[in-house]
Amino acid sequence: MANLLLGPLLRRVDGDQAVIWVQTDRPAQVTVTAGDASVTSDTFTAFDVHLGAITLAGLPVGATPYQVAVDGRQVWPLPDQQPSVVTVRDPAAGDAEIVFGSCREATGRTHGERGHDPDALEALAARLLGRARAEGAGAGLPDLLALIGDQIYADELSAPTVAWLAGRPRQPQAPPRQVVGFAEYVHLYHESWGDPEVRWLLSTVPTVMIFDDHEVIDDWNSSAGWLEQARRQPWWHERITAGLASYWLFQHLGNLSAAQLDRDPVWRRIRAGEDATAVLTEFARRVATPAGVDPYPWGYTVDVGRTRLIMMDCRGNRVLDRAHRRMWPQAHWDTLAAEAAADCDHLVLACSLPWLLAPAIHHGEAVIEVLAARHDGAEKLRQKYDLEHWAAVGHSFDELTALIAGVRGPATVSVLGGDGHHSYVARADIPGATAAVHQIVCSPLHQSVRGIMRTLLRLGWWRALSGPAWLVARLFGVPRPRVRWRSDQPPFFGTAVATLTHHGRTADVLIEGAEPGGTLTPFLRRRLAP
Repeated sequence: MANLLLGPLLRRVDGDQAVIWVQTDRPAQVTVTAGDASVTSDTFTAFDVHLGAITLAGLPVGATPYQVAVDGRQVWPLPDQQPSVVTVRDPAAGDAEIVFGSCREATGRTHGERGHDPDALEALAARLLGRARAEGAGAGLPDLLALIGDQIYADELSAPTVAWLAGRPRQPQAPPRQVVGFAEYVHLYHESWGDPEVRWLLSTVPTVMIFDDHEVIDDWNSSAGWLEQARRQPWWHERITAGLASYWLFQHLGNLSAAQLDRDPVWRRIRAGEDATAVLTEFARRVATPAGVDPYPWGYTVDVGRTRLIMMDCRGNRVLDRAHRRMWPQAHWDTLAAEAAADCDHLVLACSLPWLLAPAIHHGEAVIEVLAARHDGAEKLRQKYDLEHWAAVGHSFDELTALIAGVRGPATVSVLGGDGHHSYVARADIPGATAAVHQIVCSPLHQSVRGIMRTLLRLGWWRALSGPAWLVARLFGVPRPRVRWRSDQPPFFGTAVATLTHHGRTADVLIEGAEPGGTLTPFLRRRLAP
């Protein structure tokens, strides 16, 4: 009889439909039951891993507990466990509460090697679980959890995972402290999502995700020179294939609504009975080349009440030509512009990389971009110091700024970011913009930045440096940005989680830091509009 290995994960909830993701230890029939709604579906097998994506429909408004059975035997919730719920919003409700964060190393790494840095996602799970036990299923749950990059670290492993790799047969050239094969990637997802409280959280709060570089390897697709060097590694082909295939299966598959799943070309082939391993291997090889002939749309849109969230891919489809760097091809920009023109009260643009960095750092990256187009030495400097953000892809920075300036209707445009291992909120002023525009960065959920990097990141916001940095940028021919921005509070360097709340045309953000005892303490609370 089959067993449940990982999940259930509650992924997209749209209207009265919900997508539930599971992994079992062998092929099985999985039944998900929520009230009067019940669906049974066969798992599919890819790379000897057995997965299911089950769509429930006809769910009632409110929080409904659900159960999962495998081959007719109930396996979820676990004995003595708080029930998981699917929450369907009232169609007339316009408010939204979105929790987000990025950069979460496995707990074993920091506990074993860096001291007991608290895990903000675990702290959030503990708080919501305690509230559910005290007040009942569904009490106080956010509408959406958005994980915006580096859900796993394929190249920075915990001590237990390094030991596990050492006991496995691997190709001789494989780096000993990095994963390469598909089964090794699966191990990372179990390590990241297997904590009991986090597992409950992911089973009961709708969750969407997007990758950043560490789902594959540090600096992934940062430049053509970087990619050329990576392709020379004997393990690269297996690494990129396994990384993209596992991401599609464990993260991206659940980002799609039931209607989007029906249209997705990869999912349609798998559900039609084609060999999933062959389909995903072919797919991963095809999309491994940035901005290929037929780039796959990793980004997607989620509507929560009167809020539209657009999750943007800043890694998988980059145009890497030095003279014409772009975050993604023109066709995807056209799609973004169309989706951003929706009738909504609040527009949220989420991307693993911040649009607005500390001003002095922004100007420095812009200078290196100009030099890198002309000199190999500057290109090497760009790679060495991870100069890969929007500021270092100036054409796309200007395009995104113009798109935001042209938004009409929403009271706010909030650009969510991660990656930098520190958190801040910056108000942006763009001539012609009618919405209140902010960059909100929340990073890390469970990582750190220490020593000299903290000092440099603090100095980057120092106004006395912004002017000279801008003058240097002008000397090198960097055009004046259309946007000006500032933060009224120093960045926060602890582990953290953020909550964006929309009520009518009012918007607030709260960033909370995780304390060693597993609690969350407010660091920054700000009204964004009106």
